Amino acid sequence: MRLSSLVLASAALMVLPTLPGLVDGGGSASAMTGTADRGTASASRVAVSQSYPVPGSGRYTVRGHGYGHGHGMSQFGAQGAALKGLRHEEILRFYYPGTEVGTAPKKVRVLITGDTSSDLVVVHQDALQLRDRGAGTTYDLPDNVGATRWRVDVGSGNSDVVDYWTGSTWRRWQPGGRAALVGEGEFRTDGRPITLVKPSGTTTYRGWLRAARPSPSSTSRDTVNVVAMDDYVKGVVPSEVYTSWHAQALQAQSVAARTYATFERAYYADRYYQICDTSSCQVYGGVDKEVASTSAAVEATARKILTYRGAPAFTQFSSSSGGWTSAGSKPYLVAKADPYDDHPGNIVHDWSVALTASRIQDRYPSIGRLQRIHVTARDGNGEWRGRILTLVLDGSRTNVTISGDTFRSAFGLRSTWLTF
Repeated sequence: MRLSSLVLASAALMVLPTLPGLVDGGGSASAMTGTADRGTASASRVAVSQSYPVPGSGRYTVRGHGYGHGHGMSQFGAQGAALKGLRHEEILRFYYPGTEVGTAPKKVRVLITGDTSSDLVVVHQDALQLRDRGAGTTYDLPDNVGATRWRVDVGSGNSDVVDYWTGSTWRRWQPGGRAALVGEGEFRTDGRPITLVKPSGTTTYRGWLRAARPSPSSTSRDTVNVVAMDDYVKGVVPSEVYTSWHAQALQAQSVAARTYATFERAYYADRYYQICDTSSCQVYGGVDKEVASTSAAVEATARKILTYRGAPAFTQFSSSSGGWTSAGSKPYLVAKADPYDDHPGNIVHDWSVALTASRIQDRYPSIGRLQRIHVTARDGNGEWRGRILTLVLDGSRTNVTISGDTFRSAFGLRSTWLTF
């Protein structure tokens, strides 16, 4: 429901900004697609015939509403609703009608994609422990060997081995006198955060850090953070919205993000990780991203999620609905007028950008010279009859029919609710 800095918007032509909120629920502002719908899309389809010849200048002015797919909660809308006095429960009921309140599971497994090496390296600290998941044994790592870092690496025979860094060389450490671990290695503490060393630098995480095998025969390892659900959400929400927003908007975002993670956890219950830390899922930055205002919102809604018929809801969200949400793949992801999205703080409720015919021709060279854009189907909701579902690029050589989502992605547009 994917995340960056804002630039001022105006009704004039502008460069698209990146936002701190998610453009597509489960995706950041830099991503134009989020996690795929878990079901069949239910958007309405209205046939239209809207033709837009190429202007004499060779440049279209594209006007649009909103930012993102529009399914579920509008993040700017949640802020607008909070400013009007709605509590987070009311905000969530508006954007996810028919859902009920439930309780999140205690932990979630998060893939740390930035750790691209095959080993797992952490900074030494007091009370650091190593757990051999195969043997079920936990070892206290010594403080008297001069170690500044510890790692779990892949040794001979594809078994995990443990080393420590003295500042000049790696030395082998044999837990319990074993040359290698029986199963996967995992670093733990007495509850304090652990600092992970990645190729790009260090990041601190709560919970445990595991060197996980992607498959039983895999010779590589992925780093997975096994973390309490609320601690995970504390590392997510600051990347989703402005941390200065109204407390009720932050609380609504906390519940939506927690529910989204719980849905993914249930969907991938048996996979070695259940959610990732990028815009393909929800951007998660660990302790380093935590902010007091959003942590307070997480604590105020501790373990609260939304459910539908007893199961976690698929709580997609996007930065801005533009004034009308769009139907998604679930009964509670409905198309409806959104009176809260339009407020002075929402810089992407309305927008306008330039798009040249030459750019379209470069992207779709088979069409030859672009003559017109012909919109053939929209979702029927709001101005211009809503979001574009399909359009035709009418060229001098051939025509190409593409979806509104494809067109949006190809040219970095904020949403498919647009006109030319």
